[in-house]
Amino acid sequence: MEVILLERISRLGQMGETVKVKDGFARNFLLPQGKALRANEANKKKFEGQRSQLEARNLERKSEATQIAEKLDGKSFIVVRSAGETGQLYGSVSTRDIADLLTAEGFTVNRNQIELNQPIKTIGLSNVAIALHPEVEVTVTLNVARSADEAERQAKGEMLTTAEAIYGDDINDNARPENFFDPNAEFEGGEENA
Repeated sequence: MEVILLERISRLGQMGETVKVKDGFARNFLLPQGKALRANEANKKKFEGQRSQLEARNLERKSEATQIAEKLDGKSFIVVRSAGETGQLYGSVSTRDIADLLTAEGFTVNRNQIELNQPIKTIGLSNVAIALHPEVEVTVTLNVARSADEAERQAKGEMLTTAEAIYGDDINDNARPENFFDPNAEFEGGEENA
């Protein structure tokens, strides 16, 4: 199906372009969301009549997104989750969690603006791209940790996915053989068949 784009859509085209897309994509996403019109003569005339309004609205949205992007770009946010000793989370951090976190911090971000290829399932630092507008994208850092103290340690560059990082360096000192027996002690049983 051929459609006329009413706004810029990444990997598809700019506003005003006529592009060929799959029927389901047009019927289920582009047309109901108001992002495109079917490409026929009546709609082409309608688009040309509304072009200046659409461009003005797009410019206004872009300026709003740019203002938010200046405040948001490069920021770091702490997400506290429970996890195992190896750093594997008991669950995951999804786009909804990230959107809720950003909203709580005072930024207006919808979960469909967050570009997360796969959910975050381990502790550590993760960069997340946020598309505030088709032409404005920012990157924030999520510091996923088990506690605020661990988040501070991770921010300094520590890896907390090993048992030594969690319990300290003394975890292996207690497991040394000399802590269990004295190598200089004499054998108490003696030899019976001498």
